[in-house]
Amino acid sequence: MIGNSNVRNFGLIGKNLKHSFSEKYFSEKFKSGGITDVNYALFELSEIAELKELIVSVENLEGFNVTIPFKEQIIPLLDELSPEAKEIQAVNTVKIINGKLIGYNTDTVGFKKSLAAVLKPHHERALILGSGGASKAIGYTLDHLGVDYKMISRTPAEDELGYHDLNKYVVKHFPLIINTTPLGTFPEVDKCPDIPYEYLTSQNLLYDLVYNPEQSLFLQKGEERGAATLNGYRMLVLQAEKSWEIWNK
Repeated sequence: MIGNSNVRNFGLIGKNLKHSFSEKYFSEKFKSGGITDVNYALFELSEIAELKELIVSVENLEGFNVTIPFKEQIIPLLDELSPEAKEIQAVNTVKIINGKLIGYNTDTVGFKKSLAAVLKPHHERALILGSGGASKAIGYTLDHLGVDYKMISRTPAEDELGYHDLNKYVVKHFPLIINTTPLGTFPEVDKCPDIPYEYLTSQNLLYDLVYNPEQSLFLQKGEERGAATLNGYRMLVLQAEKSWEIWNK
């Protein structure tokens, strides 16, 4: 059994977590707030099936965040879903109550509040790059904001577009472009989504869920064309705070 019986344990599950934001953020939060009976750790899993063993091995594990590639894979292992998580079918926060696993999606809160600060009236249509768990939360939020969108996938479903479909017309008529893929994340900072950046203008807003580096290649290319840009750091902070609120209520 890992842990101290006097300490409440939380953490993050996913793959390749060494550059994660969460551990540093929560550790600094606890330190600055004088919170001494809580610990937040990184739990790297090679597959989601390892979660059951993890839960048994960590004493007083009260909840955890979920990141790539487990936001969708974890759902069959949960006992209950919040209304938002059930509709989105992706989970990034889990609360444990008496052995019961309850899934939530706080990405929606983080994205909505961070986007509100930069969204302009003409950003009424959006492209969502990627079709994983994060993209589902973004689509759910855009629906509630009244923003029409199209998902862009390497293997598009019937109602999606492929990257080969992107042209000057599409970029102009879908001025808000949101990258939900991990492309460009440190250390692979020389990568970015394959879109026609030459057609971007000052009317476009590029939002990248990537936060490390602070300015991804995706955002750099947008700025070169005069587009407004925003990275995912503020969204992460807001979703982390919502997770903490859920764990403590």
